[in-house]
Amino acid sequence: MTISVGNFSGSLKKRSYFEAPLTVRTVIIGGTFNPVHIGHLMLAEEARVQERFDRVVFVPSNKPAHKNVDGTTVGQRLDMLKLAVQDSEVVLETCEMAREGISYSIDTVRYILEHYELSGRPALVLGDDLFESFASWKDAEELSRLSDLLVAHRKYPGNLNSGWPHRYLSNKLIDVSSTEIRSRIRSGMAWKALVPPAVASYIETHHLYREGQND
Repeated sequence: MTISVGNFSGSLKKRSYFEAPLTVRTVIIGGTFNPVHIGHLMLAEEARVQERFDRVVFVPSNKPAHKNVDGTTVGQRLDMLKLAVQDSEVVLETCEMAREGISYSIDTVRYILEHYELSGRPALVLGDDLFESFASWKDAEELSRLSDLLVAHRKYPGNLNSGWPHRYLSNKLIDVSSTEIRSRIRSGMAWKALVPPAVASYIETHHLYREGQND
């Protein structure tokens, strides 16, 4: 299921045989977005500008294979994403939430290839901290064949050596993470400037990430 809440005006789904073709260069950015923050939005913008993508797709995970999700429901994470991208050109794709179970990137890339009009292969953004262990990902060889791996600096200022085909983004290292934001909220520290204003209001209204909530 695709939720187009931004300003993107291109075709999202495959057209019928009788319609004129429209293909767009697409980049996929997955994550728990718990909560979505300025680092996510900056990464989306840098990928779009540097690589000249026509469409950026955020794919919130249901249950990620490489990390835990705490403090929110799936619906609340999706609500915050909608608020964060409502004035942007980012498209939300909820296929991982609809599939339920553990979210694997290979399943998402297959879904995008089947349901979207694309120009070339979709690009898949992954942080350098996750790229280190890419060989252990589900169907890693097929994933590298079906998508262009686009590595973002997150942990290391330099580039990692790897035998997997990839290219690096020259992204700005923004020292912010969802984990830190949750910790700041629970500790009573400043945090609101790290997320879009509408997301900050949502977190406060719903009392998310407060002390005493179960991880």
